[in-house]
Formats: sequence, structure tokens, C-alpha cells
Amino acid sequence: MRLPIYQVDAFTDSLFGGNPAAVCPLEAWLPEKTMQAIAAENNLAETAFFVREGPDYALRWFTPTVEVDLCGHATLAAGQIVFRFIEPERDSVSFRTMNAGALVVSRRGDMLALDFPARPAVPVEPPPGLVVALGGVPREVLRARDHLVVYGSAAEVAALDPDLAALAKVDCWAAIVTAPGESGIDFVSRFFAPAQGVPEDPVTGSSHCTLVPYWAHRLGKTKLEARQLSRRGGALSCALDGDRVSIAGRAVLYLEGQIEV
Repeated sequence: MRLPIYQVDAFTDSLFGGNPAAVCPLEAWLPEKTMQAIAAENNLAETAFFVREGPDYALRWFTPTVEVDLCGHATLAAGQIVFRFIEPERDSVSFRTMNAGALVVSRRGDMLALDFPARPAVPVEPPPGLVVALGGVPREVLRARDHLVVYGSAAEVAALDPDLAALAKVDCWAAIVTAPGESGIDFVSRFFAPAQGVPEDPVTGSSHCTLVPYWAHRLGKTKLEARQLSRRGGALSCALDGDRVSIAGRAVLYLEGQIEV
């Protein structure tokens, strides 16, 4: 069986920046084992698969090792593929997901905007080993699905060199590290999920479902400019609207081809 495949660099306007995601449009769902194997073969943080359902689509995401409940950059990439190759006349597309409800991707000038659920975090005691594995001296630790670990400066976040083997053993689905930004950037972040097959994610849309409510409350503003300080780097324009967050960025096509399974 031959299947189309695309690779898109999300949350960047430069090729080889942002977060690469593979996208496989399907006529019908493949067995989960096959989709997981394709994601492992791609060896990217996420591979997105979607199937048409009426006027819109159903969407699922896989890391190299597990299926995930929410993924931002691969949703942005899937929207880019719909708009560029499948339905170029559309200005928005809705993706039905198994655990995150309907997710809408809309054109916003030369950017694409995600409409995602907010996932506010609450203060918690850090699980044993988390702070030691991450390094540095955080100011506070909170948790939604992921643990949100807050540092004092962007320089501290950029300098972190976590012990990923130790972090994978912590009772923590993933760790978001964050701090105030500089020079017109409201906040910065990084994202680590070694236990899920993602040592460090280059740019993480889903983490901003937690970051945006936190920083909106802390800074007293609902529109926020964010940067993810991975090696590839990423830029996100965000907004909080009640229990929803808007996460906007650019996307660049890297690859168009076919796979055989």
C-alpha cells in the first residue's frame, strides 16, 4: 500500500527551524500498530494521521513510542497540508480528536492559528527527582497534565542541561520549564518528555495550553508572545479567551512523498 506523506516545520518561517512533524492523510484508519510503526520509522516528535469525516477530518498523533492526547505542532502541520494540497479554498478546518474535542486551524494572514483547550496548572509539590533531573533552582512547580517548572530568567531556562535518563524515571508525564521573556517576548519555555519518546521537543503547541493561562494571570494580559528555546527554536503568538487558547505560528513545507507499508 502506498500512502502520501508530508513533513512540515511548524512554528517557524525558516526551513530547518521550528518543530518538524510528519503528516499522513488517509482514506481510512490503519491498524494502530501500523500507525505506531510509521511514527517510529519517521522518528519525529509526532506523526499526524487524519481521515475525512463529512466536511472535516478526524485526527490522531503518535510519537515514536506512544499515541498522545493532544499535539499542537502536528495539528498546525495537518492544517497546512489541508490548506495547501487538499482544500486550498478553505480558511479554516476542524479536526475531531479522541480526547481533546474539536480543534480548529484557521488562516490568519501568513500564519495559522490553533483553537485549543486551556489546561491551567495548580501548584504542587514536585515529584521526587524532578528538580534534580532538570537542574537549576526553580521558583515554583505546578501541574496540569504536565509539570510546569518556573525559573527566574530566560537565561536559566536556556542553560538547563537535564539528565534525561533520570527524568524518564520521574513520576511525570512531561516537564515544561519556563521563565519571563525579554525584549518584547512575554515568556520562554522548553519541553522534555523522555518517557514518551521525546527527549526535548523543539516547539510544543500543547504545552502552551498550560503556559498561556499561567502567564496571562501572572502578567495581567491576554495576548502573549512566546518563544521556545530549543536548538531549532520556535515563535508562537498566543491569546487566552476564557477556557480556550489561541496559538498561532507559521509553517514551512519540507517534504512531499510516498511511503509503502
